[in-house]
Amino acid sequence: MSDTKLPPALTSPRTRALALCGALVTALFGVAAFVPLPYTLTFPGVTADTLGSYQDRPVLTITGAPVRSTRGQLRMVTISATNPGERNTFWRSLQAWFDADEAVRPTDTVYPQGDPAKAEEVTAQQMAESQDAATAAALSHLQLSPAQVKVKVDLGDIGGPSAGQMLALGIVDKLAGDGKGGDLTGGLTIAGTGTIDEQGVIGPVGGVPLKTQAAARDGATVFLLPKDECADAKVNTPAGLRLVPVGTLAESVSALEALRTGGAVPAC
Repeated sequence: MSDTKLPPALTSPRTRALALCGALVTALFGVAAFVPLPYTLTFPGVTADTLGSYQDRPVLTITGAPVRSTRGQLRMVTISATNPGERNTFWRSLQAWFDADEAVRPTDTVYPQGDPAKAEEVTAQQMAESQDAATAAALSHLQLSPAQVKVKVDLGDIGGPSAGQMLALGIVDKLAGDGKGGDLTGGLTIAGTGTIDEQGVIGPVGGVPLKTQAAARDGATVFLLPKDECADAKVNTPAGLRLVPVGTLAESVSALEALRTGGAVPAC
């Protein structure tokens, strides 16, 4: 049997105490890595061309005025989230933190109602209000009477208010294009986000860094967004995606004209 002795520094009470603390901390981190936390993972969702169809049904059905054939695309974008009942661990949340295609948010900010059914009801109401506002803004921009022109929007079960800007642009393009026989898009695939009110004011929506990922994934080269969200949009902006900040529907239409004609285009 060896009579080799360990150095006193390795057998002192201080060293043993530090080793015990280190073991406890390691154990705590190990447990914490798998304990469910009140956070929800969000990631790029579906996009839908407001000039085309979604789930085999036309997004925009307009009656009471002639409707144009259009080229190009005007894509509204969404973000998706894990179910509110799904608890994400510290380790899973840490992975998402370093992934450009995911984000971690407190569950109560994603599902403030707590109940998934209630949350779905609220976002459906927001979508209905957004559709009405987009229609009013577009018809006002074109100086058309809402009593004459009727717009029906069908985006399936997509909810929330953030499609407003792209719905309004879709209505304008379907009815008037660029006003000179051409398309608002110039044949490009353009995506965007932003709420809109009846006066055509475009407001912030949140989740823009994930929405730019969805836009680029589905072929967009231009992304229209509320002015106030430029800083967020520049986080992990996909290569080849041009950010165009706007504050009103009129500014959106002007920006698209500048893109078509080579004029000065707003930039983040």
